[in-house]
Amino acid sequence: MGIELLRHIYFRIPVLIRLLLTILLVMVSFGILIHFVEPNQFPTFFDGIWWAFVTGATVGYGDYTPLSATGRIIGILLMLTGAGLITFYISLFAASTIKYERDLSEGIVSYKGSGHIICIGWNERTRKLIEMAFKVNSQLEIVLIDQSLGHLSYQHYPVHYIQGDPTEDITLEKAKLKDADQVIITADITESEPQADKYTILSTVAIRGNNESIPIIAEILTKRQIVNAQRAGATTIIRPNDFISTLLYHELFREEEAHPFESILSLLMEQQFFQINLPTTMINNTFWNAVNYFKDERCMIIGLMRNDEWLINPAHDFILEEKDSLIGIKSWEDIK
Repeated sequence: MGIELLRHIYFRIPVLIRLLLTILLVMVSFGILIHFVEPNQFPTFFDGIWWAFVTGATVGYGDYTPLSATGRIIGILLMLTGAGLITFYISLFAASTIKYERDLSEGIVSYKGSGHIICIGWNERTRKLIEMAFKVNSQLEIVLIDQSLGHLSYQHYPVHYIQGDPTEDITLEKAKLKDADQVIITADITESEPQADKYTILSTVAIRGNNESIPIIAEILTKRQIVNAQRAGATTIIRPNDFISTLLYHELFREEEAHPFESILSLLMEQQFFQINLPTTMINNTFWNAVNYFKDERCMIIGLMRNDEWLINPAHDFILEEKDSLIGIKSWEDIK
């Protein structure tokens, strides 16, 4: 029963470790055997083990050499077994490394870390997002989930790719959803807008079911599905159609010298929006006083929120109230 248990334990060990243990056992056995056969040539067990490793690895320093016929026969057997085992181990190690890289690029390998960001859907928006995120924080860990992508080279995109359906629990487990910091769901533009939104909402339901507290940023294309995405558990709704339509409107009716698209793109690349509660010293003060209050901190106040209403660039003499929240922008460098 004991031997059977050891056999089961041995064969459950990963093959590389199993082979390494076998090599160690063979070398130690030959080293102990040569010590007993030729104690004068190999005074200690360690001398015998040293000779076994040197001979088995075909290094052959010559500092220890068997002199008797029995010792030399042992050396021949060691060369036949030890060298073959070591060569096989090196070959297997190389093959395992190549297989791991292939599995990683094909999205088969489960993610092992924590504190990462999960991006769902591979598209140009995701690619650009990853590029921008690594410029701000090169140590950021990103896990990408996509079921249509067949291969993603880690050398080209330093993200951990998981191939699978984000609506299935097994895929979310492979991405270690429970240990992630945030999830971003991008809309599938290969589908119709209503169908893409339904898939985003279904993914949101699956994610929220596996992690009740994780922030979920969901891209919704149609206005009527916004409420459903919020009900499903989305923390933030991104409405790209509204944004693009507004941007096109600005371009259509812009002043001759203005460049709305370039200006907004530059603003979003270089500056970060923030929102803070109104300082007590600013209660019943004017909006302009609040602007001057924050200018020494390299912050630009551009508006406020009152009763869930956005007030951007109000009049200078606009009076601030206690429950107001100020909206501003500051450099990404000041936030890092």
